[in-house]
Amino acid sequence: MAEIRSYQMFIDGAWSEAADGALLDSINPATGKVWCRFPAATSSDVDRAVEAAHRAMAVGPWATMTATARGKLLRRLADLLAERADRLAEVETTDTGKLIRETRAQIRYVADYFHYFAGAADKLEGSTLPIDKNDMFVMTVREPIGVVAAIVPWNSQLMLAAVKIGPALAAGNAVVLKASEHGPAPLLELAQLCADAGFPAGVVNVVTGLGDPCGARLTQHPLVARIAFTGGPATARHVVRNSAENFATVTLELGGKSPIVVFDDCDIESAVNGIVAGNFGASGQSCVAGSRVIIQSGVFDEVTARVAERAGRIRIGDPQDAATEMGPLATKAQLDHVEAVLARSLAGGATLMGGGNRPQGFAQGWYFEPTILLCPHPDIASAREELFGPVLSALRFETEADAVRLANDTAYGLAAGIFTRDGARSLRMMRQIRAGIIWINTYRAVSPMAPFGGYGQSGAGREAGFESLLDYSRTKTVWINTGSAPMGDPFAMR
Repeated sequence: MAEIRSYQMFIDGAWSEAADGALLDSINPATGKVWCRFPAATSSDVDRAVEAAHRAMAVGPWATMTATARGKLLRRLADLLAERADRLAEVETTDTGKLIRETRAQIRYVADYFHYFAGAADKLEGSTLPIDKNDMFVMTVREPIGVVAAIVPWNSQLMLAAVKIGPALAAGNAVVLKASEHGPAPLLELAQLCADAGFPAGVVNVVTGLGDPCGARLTQHPLVARIAFTGGPATARHVVRNSAENFATVTLELGGKSPIVVFDDCDIESAVNGIVAGNFGASGQSCVAGSRVIIQSGVFDEVTARVAERAGRIRIGDPQDAATEMGPLATKAQLDHVEAVLARSLAGGATLMGGGNRPQGFAQGWYFEPTILLCPHPDIASAREELFGPVLSALRFETEADAVRLANDTAYGLAAGIFTRDGARSLRMMRQIRAGIIWINTYRAVSPMAPFGGYGQSGAGREAGFESLLDYSRTKTVWINTGSAPMGDPFAMR
């Protein structure tokens, strides 16, 4: 029997157990077996972490460190990520079932995110104002906003952490990062890298535990000034309510039910590859999954047939095997949810074109076949609800107006894909589709320079890009009286 690995939390520069010694299990999705254990933080553990972050911002080397010096620490962290990518990839794949070839590539790219924010650290500038009063010099400076509570889910933990703690640290804040109870190990490994990079004690803290008490205490803590949350709308509502206790600034990156719109004049190979990437990459466990595929009638049959054929050839297997193309879902609850929504969709009139079952030969683990549903109308359950699994719902349309109506017929608005050779049409569609990210003739492309976020129930605020640094700082206005005469009597109006 394989040895079960043990992890601790990282608080105030030291490794720590939970105050009451409680532990949680992390299960390897490929085997369904426990592979590591980690602390279940209590409210007092969260208090220690937040107080350490607050102290780091008030006293010590972080409080007086220059922006250039902060950038050097971030650059060192980026280099360490790249150097240890293979080790981190093995941990993330074991913890979540994400493909090893994807985790290796993604972690190396996460290093680029930290390099980007390292370079941006000393580019936050104030300004001088052409003020409308004589003998006054007025300027603005940008300062860190305070202790940041960063909460990330189990999918793409390191990437989702980077777009939060990267700009937060670049702007001079200290961070308490809450890892998901379904996959915390990569973020605890990241904590070690932060220590190795030389970040002072208390600047980066990583706590692990359940939403209650760990997440609840963190998001309502009186010393927390900024909350950055990625997860589902239901949990986000609790986060927003909790923030009423501390009036923290909140950004939310939530779910999606993103459309991929395919027109008759598309490059069909590109469209098929975009649909496959948008639905079966990461086993469909992506907030930008293009799970509503809206196809014009002229190519509907050909596109769905080619997607089904390619889906049928996807190699399902051990996520640690570099030849595997699709691994398991991350949790048993997620697998159960996919099966339940699929059953309701078929009962509601959808037709199964491919997949729909647990694959043969996988008695252990939480695997599910890539699945294609033909939906006669947009009210089929699979076309409405976020599944976070490898299931796409195909809908037919006739006119451009129909495509816009179907694309916007959702409470979400994170991303959208458009496949057409008509440049003018792509611009018309881009303007009319309500989504924070539009991909034209491609899908799932990201960059540290490109803002990421959605509309509606997909959240509020943006991550990545230079503007995200502004979200982790605030403006201070400074007035200087340059006159030689004393300040005037406040009651002598003239």
